[in-house]
Amino acid sequence: MTNIAVIGTGYVGLVSGACLADFGNIVVCVDNNEEKIESLKHGIIPIYEPGLENMVRRNVEAGRLSFTVDFAEAVKKSRTVFIAVGTPPREDGGADLGHVEEVARGIGRVIEQYTVIVDKSTVPVGTARRVRRWIEEELSRRGADIGFDVVSNPEFLREGTAVYDFTHPDKVVIGSESDKARAIMKEIYRSLYLNETPCIETNLESAEMIKYANNAFLAVKITFINEVANLCEKTGANVQDVARAMGRDGRIGSKFLHPGPGYGGSCFPKDTRAMAKTGSDYGEPLSLVETTIMANERQKKKMIAKIEAGLGGPGSLAGKTIAVLGLSFKPNTDDMRESPAIDICSGLVEKGAALRLWDPAAMNEAAWRLDAIKDSLYFARDEYDAIQNAHTLVLLTEWNQFRNLDLKKVKNLLVKPESGRFCFFDLRNVYKREDALNAGLEYFGIGR
Repeated sequence: MTNIAVIGTGYVGLVSGACLADFGNIVVCVDNNEEKIESLKHGIIPIYEPGLENMVRRNVEAGRLSFTVDFAEAVKKSRTVFIAVGTPPREDGGADLGHVEEVARGIGRVIEQYTVIVDKSTVPVGTARRVRRWIEEELSRRGADIGFDVVSNPEFLREGTAVYDFTHPDKVVIGSESDKARAIMKEIYRSLYLNETPCIETNLESAEMIKYANNAFLAVKITFINEVANLCEKTGANVQDVARAMGRDGRIGSKFLHPGPGYGGSCFPKDTRAMAKTGSDYGEPLSLVETTIMANERQKKKMIAKIEAGLGGPGSLAGKTIAVLGLSFKPNTDDMRESPAIDICSGLVEKGAALRLWDPAAMNEAAWRLDAIKDSLYFARDEYDAIQNAHTLVLLTEWNQFRNLDLKKVKNLLVKPESGRFCFFDLRNVYKREDALNAGLEYFGIGR
């Protein structure tokens, strides 16, 4: 059992804190947002993440998990401090480490005993050494000689399955130059080792690089299959058959071979840009990553063009009402950060369309993320309310409840077009073309 302070109660911090407490550690989650901390104390979870609310409640009741705004007190009492604050992108694509520096310097001002400082936030290569320097500077100002070690322990959480990912990881990465710190980290993750989870022990720079390389590779894989899908449409090939065959190759694997409107979320867009910026800074351009970033932006524009072409070509979106199902960047989350839905919805409105929107979890976030086009939006009560009186249907996010729509009901709810063509744009390839056709819908998938 280890006393742990987790600084930051955002997505990574809250999930990490709750799961670490579930491993038997005593964890205090710290945030400077008093309103958020008070809500957490009352069991109100600020993010949508399956399984998290129950885990938080269970560990609070067991006395292993608590929440506070008292940074100094939490750090002083903890043997290990996890830094889990945001690293938002700067204009040049690099990661803004302002919050990380603020926390590191705060730690240096208050620690009274040997402490392991853990970088859990996604940070560029070299950040751990900067954290060490910031802490040393504050200790020097105090005239204090207190030992500490810095560890890089990146997270690999997928939104929507984060609790499972933390408790059943493919790997645990521990970057450190200290045997003592490594031993403490292994004790913290002891529950995972009992399940034979592989532990990758490496140096600080390698651990930091692993996270960026991991996410950049997955982004490249998504973008590759999207471009293959676009080519399949032109050649008459079926991307689902292509992807299925590729996935059977053990060197490739089947995951992340599902074409769609482009990747989004809090990780892939930010991390690919940050990795490209690191390559530029070191004089080693990552041309494949840079191309992936551009291709992903292009994919979102292609979706707008696909819808416009399907409805009749240039100018066909003017005056149309479009039902859009799914706004979060993926199912089982309310996160719309960098969601393809933002650009696609904005592009459709720019071309003269009005939108009827529905998402099972992201409606509140959509209200402010899409504020610039709010006059052209209707926020529906459910999926069928969104479809009611629309001229066409666009499926953007493959929530489970969208996988079994009554397609005949969909057709009856749509406005009868002058052309007689009831169009359904399935941008996640959820449905079979023949099922849509049998319901009287003209079907547009991706790469089929």
